[in-house]
Amino acid sequence: MRWLRHLFAPSARRLYPEASLQRITAAIAASELRHTGEICFAVEAALPLQAVLAGTDARDRARDAFARLRVWDTAANNGVLLYLLLADHRIEIVADRAFDTLVGDAQWQGACLLVEERLRAGEPEAAVLAGIDALSDIIAAHFPHNGDAVDHDELPNVPHLL
Repeated sequence: MRWLRHLFAPSARRLYPEASLQRITAAIAASELRHTGEICFAVEAALPLQAVLAGTDARDRARDAFARLRVWDTAANNGVLLYLLLADHRIEIVADRAFDTLVGDAQWQGACLLVEERLRAGEPEAAVLAGIDALSDIIAAHFPHNGDAVDHDELPNVPHLL
């Protein structure tokens, strides 16, 4: 009955109205002043029925979003996607290859747990803001912003409602 969850999933626009999206955008921009990485946030209410019937899961969809949003396309290969699939109550983090040997699954999982905690409390905006803070801490530990160097904002900071 997974398809029913996707058919009746809550609206991403309802959970993240324009004012909330603007605050998330500002939080991403502010967090990127701490490091040279790029953070991208995407939320999807539900998968198309054909994807559900084909067995597509949140991880597959997050990887697809990572590619479509070109999070992989940064000079230092240090982009990170925070992805929510509302219908399945799933949080996924997809990080570019520069993190492969630097950050373990437990660290990414810790960031997901912070998001999950706030979502369960009925605080969708606070959940994303907590996730951005946690991701920023992880990125800054490995790719700190050097005050002397110019860091270009390579990806848009605006959230993506897919």
